[in-house]
Amino acid sequence: MDSILSRKMQTGEIYFETPELQKEQALYRDLLFQFNHTLPSKQQERTAILHQLLANFGKGSYIEPPLAANWGKNTSIGENVYANFGLSLVDDTKIEIQDDVMIGPNVTLCTGTHPLRPELRLQKAQFNLPVIIKKNVWLGAGTIVLPGVTIGENSVIGAGSLVTKDIPANVLAYGSPCQVVKQLADVD
Repeated sequence: MDSILSRKMQTGEIYFETPELQKEQALYRDLLFQFNHTLPSKQQERTAILHQLLANFGKGSYIEPPLAANWGKNTSIGENVYANFGLSLVDDTKIEIQDDVMIGPNVTLCTGTHPLRPELRLQKAQFNLPVIIKKNVWLGAGTIVLPGVTIGENSVIGAGSLVTKDIPANVLAYGSPCQVVKQLADVD
């Protein structure tokens, strides 16, 4: 891939998809297809595919198929992470999922977005901002995390939430848009 295009994809600058980019992406989509079509009894095979597909796949982690990803190579998963079925990784730039994270079914982590200017959207322009999920976070079913968001350590995001901005550590947050409801120190 062109180094200028690669830099733009990682720094939040506007860029345009190229045939070269599509060709590279196809390699990762083939790995994703293999993962999603491996028998449940072949867990070692699945894990080996995830080590090829993802930037990192930590010890003791598990992803329940089906998994969707724009790339895979831009996603790093720590140790002892559990992701239920239907995880979608729009990983056009870095997604970092740290250790001991629990991810409910049908969660979307989205780094890619498009400009508001109509003429740029007609040209298929895009820009990306990283998503970081810190240690011991629980993302409830159907959560959507938008580009540029960091969710702080130990926080819980309620089911169906649309996370549009950073969430601090040690809180319960939910809603659309997602808002902090209480500190976790306040619960038993």
